[in-house]
Amino acid sequence: MPAPDRPPERPPSHPPPDEDRAARFTALFEATHRPLLAYAVRRVADPSDAADVVAEAFLVAWRRIDDVPVGDDARPWMFGVARRVLANLHRGARRRLALADRLRAEVAEAVPPPTGEVSDVERALARLGPDDQELLRLVAWEELARDEIALVLGISRAAVRVRLHRARRRLAEQLDGLVAPGAASAPQRKRDDPTGHVVTGWGRTRPGTEEAR
Repeated sequence: MPAPDRPPERPPSHPPPDEDRAARFTALFEATHRPLLAYAVRRVADPSDAADVVAEAFLVAWRRIDDVPVGDDARPWMFGVARRVLANLHRGARRRLALADRLRAEVAEAVPPPTGEVSDVERALARLGPDDQELLRLVAWEELARDEIALVLGISRAAVRVRLHRARRRLAEQLDGLVAPGAASAPQRKRDDPTGHVVTGWGRTRPGTEEAR
């Protein structure tokens, strides 16, 4: 009597590649995150920077998990990654400090020191809402055109035109309230130009490409 057919033998099962990588990463993290954190803490001024260094090192490890050595070599490999992350952190800090020093040296030229005197325009501006103040400052201080202001504020050019008209009108109303009787003709006070715009040092926007047409 012939022997019954045996079911075919199944090949040994292997975890999917993604699961295998996740398991390797988890094991790597458990084995090295504390030593790496201690390594980073001893090399930075702010402990929170150490946490960022270690997090960045493990992000590199996750992306390059197939390159991580197996066994005892994984630990020094991770120290090498953390060392390179620290080097990038220090280079970035040096660049930021150099830029800050340069900006501090130029700030006196870009923004003259206050004279201690507050003009009527500044007083009137302080009485406006923050949106009106920002819009008028973009016009007067940054000298932006309407299309540029629209880009800064994330609104349409038509909305800038309407808001700017209203902000100037409210500024003029506040200036009127500050002008003493008989002083309306003083040079620093509000006056109107032929186009109906308020001229107070807070001039009109310079024309953009569309306005120039």
